[in-house]
Amino acid sequence: MGNLKNIVPVDDFNWDAYEQGDSYGEVSKDDLVKTYDETLNTVKDKEVVMGTVTAMNKHEIVVNIGFKSDGVVAMSEFRYNPELKIGDEVEVYIESQEDKKGQLILSHKKARATRSWNRVNEALEKDEIIKGYIKCRTKGGMIVDIFGIEAFLPGSQIDVKPIRDYDVFVGKTMEFKIVKINQEFKNVVVSHKALIEAELEQQKKDIISKLEKGQVLEGTVKNITSYGVFIDLGGVDGLIHITDLSWGRVSHPEEIVQLDQKINVVILDFDDEKKRIALGLKQLTPHPWDALDGELKVGDKVKGKVVIMADYGAFIEIAPGVEGLIHVSKMSWTQHLRSAQDFMKVGDEIEAVILTLDRDERKMSLDIKQLKADPWEDIKSRFPVGSRHTAKVRNFTNFGVFVEIEEGVDGLIHISDLSWTKKIKHPSEFTQIGAEIDVQVLEIDKENRRLSLGHKQLEENPWDVFETIFTVGSIHEGTIIEVLDKGAVVSLPYGVEGFAAPKHLVKEDGSQVVVDEKLQFKVIEFNKEAKRIILSHSRIFEDKQKAAKKEAAGEKKATAKRSKKEDENSGMVTGPVEKTTLGDIEELAALKEKLSGK
Repeated sequence: MGNLKNIVPVDDFNWDAYEQGDSYGEVSKDDLVKTYDETLNTVKDKEVVMGTVTAMNKHEIVVNIGFKSDGVVAMSEFRYNPELKIGDEVEVYIESQEDKKGQLILSHKKARATRSWNRVNEALEKDEIIKGYIKCRTKGGMIVDIFGIEAFLPGSQIDVKPIRDYDVFVGKTMEFKIVKINQEFKNVVVSHKALIEAELEQQKKDIISKLEKGQVLEGTVKNITSYGVFIDLGGVDGLIHITDLSWGRVSHPEEIVQLDQKINVVILDFDDEKKRIALGLKQLTPHPWDALDGELKVGDKVKGKVVIMADYGAFIEIAPGVEGLIHVSKMSWTQHLRSAQDFMKVGDEIEAVILTLDRDERKMSLDIKQLKADPWEDIKSRFPVGSRHTAKVRNFTNFGVFVEIEEGVDGLIHISDLSWTKKIKHPSEFTQIGAEIDVQVLEIDKENRRLSLGHKQLEENPWDVFETIFTVGSIHEGTIIEVLDKGAVVSLPYGVEGFAAPKHLVKEDGSQVVVDEKLQFKVIEFNKEAKRIILSHSRIFEDKQKAAKKEAAGEKKATAKRSKKEDENSGMVTGPVEKTTLGDIEELAALKEKLSGK
């Protein structure tokens, strides 16, 4: 007990009032409540206020905001700030002044978001430059942390030049301007490019004001497209069109330049406002035609590579920027129309002869067929009349087939020389383009470079045999294969065809023939030279009728003759009648035999 301190009672404590249950003494309860309320902060729900951390553990933090009770905030809301300690001031959002337990409900996360949203709107209104942390990549750009809010940074707004590697920006803190806010969806769009554009605009004005045509500047390859290269001239861009990269042909600009490469360029042109600047690279080197060998002349041989193909010919590059045209007619001795693609393709290395050369116009034409022997020089020895060959069908006309025996040697098979027996209306009935066909040389026209050829001549003329079979008057079975106004075409044995006029197609019962009908036909005309056989069905029964009439008429005449003879025999004989008898003949024969014996 000796350790207890002496406790001195309050001098002015009203013990009587305390005994009566009134512990407030002379001060009324209402006054005390009023005094109590005045000493505390007045807060409202859904408001952001500052508070002090008074206690903390692994799960919760106690925050004093000067209210009648402290609030509790989950430790997870301060995960971003691991250095938080007791006594630190933090901003909190008042969710509710009291829950069911009378507890003050606070949120630090919502306070940050609300405060950040206000700051973001304020920054947009004041066109303020703010700092942000680039968190990660996303489709079309980057995600930036601005005051705890995730804002979108489009790829086109990172820099004034195109970005090739977005990943290098992740984890960087940069300055931005807020360019757009969507209040409904709480979306924020920021730009870094907007900060440097104003500065670059002034640089552009300084550069553009000094531009002159023909001026040579150093630039950096900024972007490469299929049609040209964009060059950064130090704040202003110019374009080298693909045709101005090299004197030679360029398939893609990447063959000439690379990204970030520093090159010298010449200003070719720009518009009145100097917004579009045309640059050249090839103009810094002499034109290849000026460096072309001065001794080169018509008739010389040159080597080159096929760079462009067209139906009418091919362009051959004999040196970078120096090209010659080989027309399709100078590629082969053949005369029929062909495409240049039939003879060569892009990339082929060829040798040619200079046909024409114009240094002023920088034009050259070439010829390759002169390097090959003219196939018509010794045509008569290589393709004599009567010789047989295999040709390829190239084209049709109504009167025949154009064929090629070898490159440059063409010939015509007349439609009449295709077959001995078939009546061909068009060559397409007999063969087809691209097919091979055996031919015999009938005639050589060296001057016009054309051979007359035959196909049927490879076989014996069957009409020599037909002449002995289809004799005039002979009868054969035939099939009607076509009925025309002028008559009908009849298929006969051995694959030969004949023709019958309408009057020769009438049947014995008076009806007309029809297609595919089989009948007997009599040959009434055979012409070997014209390969013509004229037939008649009607003539068969007509001849029978004539024969029957003739026979009837003959019998009538014989009967009349017999009657007349009988009348004569019944009359008187007035003189001797001599008559050779069988005995007389036998005697003469015996006499002849005796004489022969002697």
